[in-house]
Amino acid sequence: MDQSEKYRTFYAKLICTAAKLDDPRIEEAFRSIKREPFAGPGPWWITLGGHSYVQTPDDDPAFLYQNLLLALDHERGINIGQPSAHAMWLGACNVKPAETVLQVGVGSGYYTAILAHLVGAQGRVHAYEIDEAMAARARENLADLPQVELRMQSGAVSDLPQADLIYVCAGAAQPSRSWLDALRTGGRLLFPLAPQGVFGGMLLMTRPDQGAVWPARFVSRAGFIGCVGLQDDETGRRLSAAFATDWAAVRSLRLDGAPDESCWFAGDGWWLSTAEAPVSSDLPGA
Repeated sequence: MDQSEKYRTFYAKLICTAAKLDDPRIEEAFRSIKREPFAGPGPWWITLGGHSYVQTPDDDPAFLYQNLLLALDHERGINIGQPSAHAMWLGACNVKPAETVLQVGVGSGYYTAILAHLVGAQGRVHAYEIDEAMAARARENLADLPQVELRMQSGAVSDLPQADLIYVCAGAAQPSRSWLDALRTGGRLLFPLAPQGVFGGMLLMTRPDQGAVWPARFVSRAGFIGCVGLQDDETGRRLSAAFATDWAAVRSLRLDGAPDESCWFAGDGWWLSTAEAPVSSDLPGA
């Protein structure tokens, strides 16, 4: 076992333990994917999140295999996100071999590579990155993964590919209609309901076989760089107030009807409810 493999083996166990996750496939994915290409040359800037960055003393790869945020551009606050958080979110998404995943906000491509590992050679990952410099880095880093297609454009446009999972790594004030339309029946959408500057939550929802009431829940709190085109200052202010209440009680996304007494938050044409969605016979586990 070489030094990098030793670091990765410990790191994968560390982050899965931190995520309270017992999933051998996810642990193996984090163990298999080297972080060095995605981090770029050291020394690196790292942070606990919500704290100042600290620069590593040199380019020892041991610094990369920590449960910390790793800066891609520390001046702009663009990071490779905290590994244990992503491990937890990926576990909640139940990514399966041969599925089609759409990822929004790729950065340098580290979690894209993790997703590609989880869907395998028979799967597909459509990866969207709007930042030209980041997209160029990701294209180079992901060049040897034939199941990945990188697109340098917004991931909130119309006519997205149909997907089993949409995994969003950019904060939004509302779910994009294009994401909802792109999901197959039983497909999952995970995105940060967290506009720019708002510490929101990672919302997971599942497309039912019919109807406008989707099972939905917050997996955890989350904060991200904002998704271009999905920002709204007034919604952000109201969401900040909503998250001071019982966010963990949310159980469904409603796309029609007037909000009732179960409403946790109402957006424009959508609302989150603490009431359960009807059980759909076509969904896994129903």
